[in-house]
Amino acid sequence: MHRHVFFTVLLLVSCSQRLHAQTNATANEITRIAFGSCIKQEKPAPILETIRNEKPELMLFTGDNIYADTEDMEVMRQKYQTLGEIPAFQRLVNSCQVLATWDDHDFGVNDGGADYVKRSESQSVFLDFWKVPTDSPRRQQRGVYHAQVFGPEQKRIQVILLDTRFFRSKLKTGDRRVGGPYYPDDDDQKTMLGDAQWRWLEQQLRIPAELRLIVSSIQFASADGGQECWANLPRERQRMLDLIESTAANGVVFISGDRHWSEISAVNQQTAYPLYDVTCSSLNQLHERGTPTDNPLRVSETTYHQENYGMLTIDWSSDPLLTFSIRDLEGHTVIEQKLRRSEISR
Repeated sequence: MHRHVFFTVLLLVSCSQRLHAQTNATANEITRIAFGSCIKQEKPAPILETIRNEKPELMLFTGDNIYADTEDMEVMRQKYQTLGEIPAFQRLVNSCQVLATWDDHDFGVNDGGADYVKRSESQSVFLDFWKVPTDSPRRQQRGVYHAQVFGPEQKRIQVILLDTRFFRSKLKTGDRRVGGPYYPDDDDQKTMLGDAQWRWLEQQLRIPAELRLIVSSIQFASADGGQECWANLPRERQRMLDLIESTAANGVVFISGDRHWSEISAVNQQTAYPLYDVTCSSLNQLHERGTPTDNPLRVSETTYHQENYGMLTIDWSSDPLLTFSIRDLEGHTVIEQKLRRSEISR
């Protein structure tokens, strides 16, 4: 056999093996999912080792995975490189499957949206760092939104990672409150996700799955308190509620970050079932003020403001039990919410 033919065969076998491994990994039952947000790449992040010790099968990085805040893409690449060189980060991402979306600081500008001039360039840097394949639809579309289904039939988990930055309209501002300067805006021309992402999301919510984790970098269920959240664009928030209803999507739980504290909120009025929002933040960024914004939709007894991460464990019994927990640097549970799948279904 000629040398170049031999190496071509090896390459094809290697590619086939990787594809087979990826397919099997996606089809395997998932029972442990870790998630977290907000990593200052220059600071120590020992909590990443704590997460790895949990042996998650899937890790979700839900935004502010670096603090870039720049229009210089070389600076952004260097900041990603700093994150990527953290030994605990390397060990974690090499130990399980990983999915990621971004928030404002890894998007490129604090509280940024569609007016960020380098959003397309930033998307390319993001996709490169997270090793998104060159033939992925995310390389062709505008925005980093993505979805994937894990697990066999009757145990399917759909992870939907939204992009709440690339298309988001400029927010209405006013006098600064505890959470920030933002106020609800009823302008029907403003958007959170953009038309293309909304159409894509509708398609995703029609895909069969027993559990759907919708990752929104900013809080979906919290009340307006001045901070960035879906309540700033109430028409878009209602559009999400209507879409979950019209698609008859069961098993929806939101996961969010951004706030530098953790809490659990829920929307339980005018919905077919309670829509929980598990806010988990941050991995190594302590909240300086220490006081959360008022949130009448909060269902957790407390909030948590030290380093933390989230864990979802699933008991796939006849009525699956979902345990969402916020855990501290030592891996101790500080906030917990248990849900039966029947509680988040029509």
